[in-house]
Amino acid sequence: MIERELGGLDLDRILRNADAQMARSVELQKTLAELVGRAEDEDGLVTVEFGGTGLKDLRLHPKAMRLPSGELAARIKEVLEEASADLRRQVSEAMEETFGEDNPMRFAHDPDGMEQQARAAAAAYDRTFEDVMGHLDRLHTRLTS
Repeated sequence: MIERELGGLDLDRILRNADAQMARSVELQKTLAELVGRAEDEDGLVTVEFGGTGLKDLRLHPKAMRLPSGELAARIKEVLEEASADLRRQVSEAMEETFGEDNPMRFAHDPDGMEQQARAAAAAYDRTFEDVMGHLDRLHTRLTS
């Protein structure tokens, strides 16, 4: 009877879904902490590992020390960006695996899409909140009269 009064709102299902989402988020957090982006320049002189906390490892082949300092710096920057991009790709894949089509990373390169999605979600939340509050008011009126 209460379920019908709340417009068919299945609170048990909502809570189960929230619990499942929380469990997936905890697993995702563990996975993300272990991810490491890796890259190496074409000559194998500069190798970088990049994680969520930043630079994890930088290896320079002894021959790299023969490069002019400007060229070595440019290679390090380039390989560091490639390792960072590799990490972002892995994070996106992990989030896609966890959240499927609801992957929040899909907006990483589309801020306009993110803003549009946020506005739509806010509007849906407002409508749902108003509906639930209306149902609760009607239920309260029935129970107190």
